[in-house]
Order: sequence, then structure tokens, then C-alpha cells
Amino acid sequence: MTVEQLYTNCLSEAAYFITSNGEAAVIDPLRDYQTYIDKADKAGVKIKYVFETHFHADFVSGHIDLAAKTGAQIIYGPNAKTDYKIYEARDGEKFKIGTCEIEVLHTPGHTPESSCYLLNDEEGQPYSVFTGDTLFVGDVGRPDLFGVKISKEELAGMLYDSLNNKIKKLDDAVIVYPAHGPGSSCGKNLGKETFSTIGEQKKMNYALKEMNREEFIKEITSGLSAPPAYFPLNAQINKKGYSSLDEIMNRNLKSLSVDEFENEIKNKALVLDTRNPEEFENGFVKGAINIGLNGRFAEWVGTLININQPLLIVAEEGKEEESILRLARVGYENVKGYLKGGYNSWMTAGKSLDMVLTIDAEEFELDMKHEKDIVVVDVRKESEYDAGHIENAENCVLQNFDTSISDLNFSDRLYVHCQAGYRSMIAASILKRKGFDKVKNIKGGYLEIVKQGIPVEISQPELN
Repeated sequence: MTVEQLYTNCLSEAAYFITSNGEAAVIDPLRDYQTYIDKADKAGVKIKYVFETHFHADFVSGHIDLAAKTGAQIIYGPNAKTDYKIYEARDGEKFKIGTCEIEVLHTPGHTPESSCYLLNDEEGQPYSVFTGDTLFVGDVGRPDLFGVKISKEELAGMLYDSLNNKIKKLDDAVIVYPAHGPGSSCGKNLGKETFSTIGEQKKMNYALKEMNREEFIKEITSGLSAPPAYFPLNAQINKKGYSSLDEIMNRNLKSLSVDEFENEIKNKALVLDTRNPEEFENGFVKGAINIGLNGRFAEWVGTLININQPLLIVAEEGKEEESILRLARVGYENVKGYLKGGYNSWMTAGKSLDMVLTIDAEEFELDMKHEKDIVVVDVRKESEYDAGHIENAENCVLQNFDTSISDLNFSDRLYVHCQAGYRSMIAASILKRKGFDKVKNIKGGYLEIVKQGIPVEISQPELN
């Protein structure tokens, strides 16, 4: 028996590939299904089952394509109703994979259909539990993503029962394999590790501490930030089904000449530049938004861009397919094509360009001393801002940027920063697109500002 965790950093997502005696199972696969087929071919095993822990909100699962390609059966736990063929398992039902066995543990709370899968080894002993978004390392799944008919308080109560009646009763040595790691918006504050044990989680996970039902519900439902806008859309896609990835890639991976690209812009397509911020700042197609592949690309696309918006891709040469694939992972399928030859072809053709001036923290400090009417735009989350910020900085949180920049004036001289530099270039590109011309990006963000010794202040909590 083998268990392999396949972790994707940009989505903080973990899929699992289990093999035993010529058979395999995949748990919570990403949309790019070929990875799992290749693994099965290499290991000489047949994929028998695709297990889904719940209707994922943060990515489009590869279960439908993978089942169609391999003949595997899609397994969900109780209360999972879909518009495509699945096997809805009973609580406690067991499935053979070679000489080992997977048992369904229905654990509603994150969503009503959420289920964990307990893997018993060849001797029938509990080895690991695949907890989906029910239990993370140091956290549990948030109960506010389901969105209809059931309140977050009701779901939190279900989660309390699931943890106490199912999860905490497992042996301490059982390995915990969750669906997400640090950075995921599916929990409040996930730990840095991507797996643990039941015993360790009983010791360190706040949600597994002894507390009554009311205390638990209050703890779980407080301090929840708004989820990315695309979450409910992805959950519906996973429930209703989707077009095959092959079809999407064949349609969207289309090379466009400069003139064809320009014509699509005139037809209201949005230019998404996926190059690293350091490349983007030196020149880009006027009106483009920069969300680099080097960061949490798909999540920021899903947060800031409407899922139905027609897109045009400018990418580093050789990264076009990756850009379009990573968009498809979160249900963004309306891509008109990519610019053949990348930004250089646009520049060579003499088309309309723009750029963002980036300065370092030392230059920023000099400008603060000698220039007037500077507006510092801090695009970090409120919690980051409260922990330390430049005096009088405007906290324009990137997650809800359209509304948070409403008080800025087009005549303002804007100095934009985040924590380390990735988010600020996204923000700067949006500002430029909206017509703000006096925009400077601070390289290295708040971390470099602090290193430079520029005075900062900490927000004081409001007293009731």
C-alpha cells in the first residue's frame, strides 16, 4: 500500500493517490487529470475510484474527466446530489482497493455532504484519514461557504458533532491528510504543515479542545473574512458538472496575432498579463491587469475578475498553456486566446503601452521627506494593516479593491505597497487601468519599509 500527497502550492490544495495490489484511488483531484493517469500508468495500476470529500468551492475538481478517461467510479458521501452520475455512499460504507479498504465517515459541517475517508491497511488497521475541509492542520473548515438554506451556525453545530463523534474517536496515531494547507481561504488560519496525526491535532488544534457546543459555534463563526467571489460559482460547477478540460484547452489555447489581439480588446476582452511583476513593470499592454503566475494566481483572478469576463493572455513565452490551464482550474474558461510572441510583439508593433514606476524603500523614504501630497496606499488585509502600517496610509484592501479605492482622487500621487510586492503590482495595474496616472509601486513592500527604518504605527483596538 502506498499513499502519495500531491500538493499544489498556488491553491494550497492536496490531492491523494493511493495504490494497493494493482488498484488505485484518487482523492480530491485537480482538474488537470493527466497527472493521475500518468502516475497510474507508471505504477502499473488501474484507477478504480475517485473519492470527493465535498463540493469544493476553491477549485474545479478533476473527478468527472478522470472518471471518463479511466472508467473509475466517482464516490461522494451522503447528501451529495449532482447533475451527473456518482455513487452516493452510506456513512460507514467500505470500498476495497487491492488489499486495503477505505471507509466513509460522514462529517457534515463545512458543507452538508462533507465526508472523510478512513484508510485501513492490509491488516485492517486504521492508517490515515483524508479529512477534506473538515479538519486541517491547526484549523477546521469554515461553515459559511455553503450559502443557502442552512446558516453558518447550524453548520458549525454539525461540525461540532462530526469532530466529537467521529474524528476525535480515531486512534492518535492515525495520520491526518487534509485537502488544504497554509494560505487557503477554506479555513481561518491553517498551520504550516500539510499533514499531521489525530494525536497532534488533539493537542494543538483549537477546534479540538474541550468546549461545549455553544462555545464551539461562537469560536468557529467569529473572525471570518469574506471568501473570494468565485467560491460559490466553483461549488456549483462541481455539483452540476462541466465541459471536459480537453475541450476547454483546445478552444482557449489560441495564438492571436497583434491585430487579432487588438481587435479582441476592442470587443471588450480584458488583458490579463501573467508575467512576474518585475517584467510587467517595465512595459505592458495599456489597460492590462497583472496577476503573475509566480504567486497565488488563480485565487487572485477569482477574487478580482468576473468569471464571465472575456480574457486575453499575455504571458512569458512558453507559459501560455500554463496560464490557461490554471485559469481552468478555478472555472475561468472564457479565454479568447494569447498574444503570439508575448509583450515584445506588441511593443515591436508600436501599439499602445504603459508602465509602472517601481521604487525601493530608500527612494520612498526620500520622497516622503521631500515631496508633498503623497498618498500611501496599503493594499494588505485589515489584520496586516492593524499589526503595523505607515502613519496615515490608506488601507485599500485588495480583496475588495473597487470599493476600497473610492476615496482616492485621480490627482493623487499614489505610492502602493503590500507585504512583499506581489499584491501591490496587481493593485498598481488596476489603478493604471482605471485612469490613475501618478502611481508608484514600492518594491519589497512593507517588509522592506520596516527594514529601511521608516516609522510605522500599530492600530489600537477599539474599546466598547
